[in-house]
Amino acid sequence: MTIQQQLQQWHELAQQLRVDSIRATTVAGSGHPTSSMSPADLMAVLLAGYLRYDFQQPDNPNNDRFILSKGHAAPLLYSMYKAAGAISDADLLSLRQFGSPFEGHPTPVLPLVDVATGSLGQGLPIAVGLALAGKYLDQLPYNVWVLLGDSETAEGSVWEAFNHAAHYGLDNLIAIIDVNRLGQRGQTELGWNTQAYARRARAFGWQAIEIDGHDFTEIDQAYSAALAVNDRPTVIIARTKKGKGVAALEDLGGWHGKALKPEDERQAIAELGGDRQIFTPALKPETQGKPAFTGNAQPLQLPTYELGKKVATRRAYGDALKALGAAQPDVVVLDAEVSNSTYAEDFAEAYPERYFEMFIAEQQMVAVAVGLQVRKYKPFASTFAAFLTRAYDFVRMAAVSRANIRLVGSHAGISIGQDGPSQMGLEDLASLRAVWNSTVLYPCDANQTAKLVAHMSDLEGVVYLRTTRESTPVIYADDEDFAIGGSKIVRSSERDQVTVIAAGITLHETIKAGDRLKNEGIAIRIIDAYSVKPIDVQTLHQAAQDTEGNLIVVEDHWFEGGLGAAVLDAFAGEGEAPSYDGPPLRLIKLAVRDLPGSGTPEELLHAAKIDADAIIAAVKSQVRQPIGASSSSY
Repeated sequence: MTIQQQLQQWHELAQQLRVDSIRATTVAGSGHPTSSMSPADLMAVLLAGYLRYDFQQPDNPNNDRFILSKGHAAPLLYSMYKAAGAISDADLLSLRQFGSPFEGHPTPVLPLVDVATGSLGQGLPIAVGLALAGKYLDQLPYNVWVLLGDSETAEGSVWEAFNHAAHYGLDNLIAIIDVNRLGQRGQTELGWNTQAYARRARAFGWQAIEIDGHDFTEIDQAYSAALAVNDRPTVIIARTKKGKGVAALEDLGGWHGKALKPEDERQAIAELGGDRQIFTPALKPETQGKPAFTGNAQPLQLPTYELGKKVATRRAYGDALKALGAAQPDVVVLDAEVSNSTYAEDFAEAYPERYFEMFIAEQQMVAVAVGLQVRKYKPFASTFAAFLTRAYDFVRMAAVSRANIRLVGSHAGISIGQDGPSQMGLEDLASLRAVWNSTVLYPCDANQTAKLVAHMSDLEGVVYLRTTRESTPVIYADDEDFAIGGSKIVRSSERDQVTVIAAGITLHETIKAGDRLKNEGIAIRIIDAYSVKPIDVQTLHQAAQDTEGNLIVVEDHWFEGGLGAAVLDAFAGEGEAPSYDGPPLRLIKLAVRDLPGSGTPEELLHAAKIDADAIIAAVKSQVRQPIGASSSSY
């Protein structure tokens, strides 16, 4: 094939991608045709000349990976799939229809899509995780390609990704910025100033190449240069025009997210040279190698702890993680520069080749976890519970990606003491419970923590473990198991008048309260609700039956959304939960209500009224109520 023939082939394919993007969005009556048209030339050259991908085997470990970070350009992605023969024209034209997997922004409901995008600024950070897997774990020669929009480069997470990609020398990562100048409401921050993008990228240690994004020769040369570099990642900064190829759309504002009307569609397609049915198979992966990193699995030997010994659950997490690393070579650990507090450092010392330091960049940490799990690794990512709030949108999108990641938040609650409220994770249970298909766990002692860490490895979805800074007594034997969705009845009798439900640090306060109440002739049932989501509905219902509806929930968390809310939901009778038909509930929630300051853990628990003294007072207020009275305190 001559150079001219090659250029013409790319041109025709690019025009088809534009036409199909217009056709799909017009049928849908919504979408982003102009955002799909600006990078069509870039994607035509990538698909026809550089992307090595077996569309019949999306899980082939040798495949290149492609992430559409500007997820609103989904019509372009689906048009590429059609051109590659992976989907039909009918599939393409089902864009945005109810029940269609071709959603408005791509998600892994399509096997060809690795991760959900559309929340801007996430594609490149996730690609860092995929590139880390390729370079350090799989050790396979696949490349990771990412198409970004220029508007999303205003997100700080993009520059976290630039920083980490350079730090780890990810020469298998190629970012393409579609600099089409126009955002949703007007010109972007930098417009067509591609030099500014290049200076910033080079300052982070990247190879930066500025091109005309509609010049096929320049695109081809840039891709070749990206593949030739062997010591750093590459960003291709492509100046393009939004709505390229149609005079009524090209480089004009006011068209973002708008589909064409049928009469305008016909004119636009004619201007682009008409409809085409070009089939362009992608290049096959060059090698058929297997991931290099498999390791030698050993029998799982979890750490065990003596009854009565005081051990922090964060310490037990580190011990259990190290044991899990020996038994499961696919476990990978990330931490945000607090590994000496979360004790992830134990894993790092034992298995440095499977540990990646994310420094103080929590968004990047969660994104890397999402990228790693695409390649079937089991990532555990840890930091202080308070700081996971920085990465919440990444956690939310991880659920949309159907990602299997494990998050650990240490130093939760006011019980951390003197560090003060900026370090106290008090929102974490609420926020993680609200994530679709999530699991939320809150152990109270070391043996329980170790068992739950082992369970986490096999769970799907977003899994969160809350650990405590303070050392707490070991109350469970090392042969006890802790089922996900279960609970433990720590204390019960036929004389129980009140049920107290707690988890983590407040369980120990409840045990103290139970001992003191026993001396006064008051028996309480104590439930350890270590599985906050899913919560043990059956045990809670039975306890309410047995104790005449007298329930107290005590938690080291804000009043809203935490364990107390989970308990209330258990009695709502919604979803798969059985309805409750016992005595009227008299439920008291003890939780943090006022902004705490510094102090000892004991002082802070007492001031917040979530210590043994407060539990005793709450129990006595219920015991004094006449049987059959109906009242609630929320």
